[in-house]
Order: sequence, then structure tokens, then C-alpha cells
Amino acid sequence: MSQARSLWPALGLVLIGGSLTACAPEQDNLEAYIAEVQGRKSTDVEPVPQVLVYEPFRYAQYDEPDPFEPFESGAAGPIQTQSSSALSPDFDRNREPLESFPLEGLRMRGTLEFRGQRYALIQAPDGIVHRVQTGNYMGQNYGRVVEIGAAEIVLEEIVPDGLGGYVKRDATVALRGEEA
Repeated sequence: MSQARSLWPALGLVLIGGSLTACAPEQDNLEAYIAEVQGRKSTDVEPVPQVLVYEPFRYAQYDEPDPFEPFESGAAGPIQTQSSSALSPDFDRNREPLESFPLEGLRMRGTLEFRGQRYALIQAPDGIVHRVQTGNYMGQNYGRVVEIGAAEIVLEEIVPDGLGGYVKRDATVALRGEEA
């Protein structure tokens, strides 16, 4: 048993020595690469450009218009910065299924008439075809269907005017056939 214990350290030294000699070719490659890199010509590095010192600008034109206030060329007074529109979408009504899709993603696939009422068939991007009539809403800009023609639907959208209010805008969804 004691002879077996004394063999283990000797066996370990033999294995370590063998693994070190196996790395010798890789060591030669490394030394050759280092010699090749050291033998390359050095190139000059461009000097770092000088940083320009910031000089603050002092606005001394007190009788001139303030450059940070909005102005309109040729206007007699200040421009309008608030909307005068009382128009607003009805945020309290229940949203309809086609209002979750942008108007550009909706496709009119046809019309049908039933008991004197004209309906449009609209395909949503998820592939479901919906039946729409005058007064329904579709699109993400509160678009209400005002007219259904044979080849297009006319909507009246309520969009932001950029001044905190809303304006009405007409939009259409035209009849389209199958697309690739």
C-alpha cells in the first residue's frame, strides 16, 4: 500500500513533463510570431489635434427680437401657440375592433347590401374580415365611416392639430383585390 502511495507523485511528474513537451511546437510558433512582429517597421502616429477653447456668445441685441421666441415672417403679432378648436374625440365610448389597426393596414374587399343598407367588407391585418356600416369607427385616428361607395369608404378622422387641439380630416379606404 505504501509503495502505491509513493508511485503517485512520480506518476504525476511524468504526466506533467509529457504535457509540457507536447506544448513545445506551439511555443516555437509563438516565438516566431513575436520575432516577426518585432521586426516590422514602426509607423509614425499622427499627433492628437488641439482642442479648441469654447468661447461663449453674448447676445447683446436687446432691441432685436428674442431668438428663442417663435415668430412668423411678416406677421403683425405673435403666432398662435394654443389651439382654438373645441373639437375632441369621444374618449369615453367603447372602441371598436378595427380601431386597433392603422388605416393603412386595413383592406376593403367588397360591399354587400342587405335590406337597403350597404355594408363594406374590411380585412384587418390579422386576416379577419369585418362587416362595417356607416357610423362605425376604424383606424387609429378616431375615423368614423361617413359613406360607403361601391369602390371606397370615406371616413372622417379626428387628428391632433399640433397645438393641443384636434381637427377633422377626410380619409378613404379603397377597394383592393388580392395581393401577393
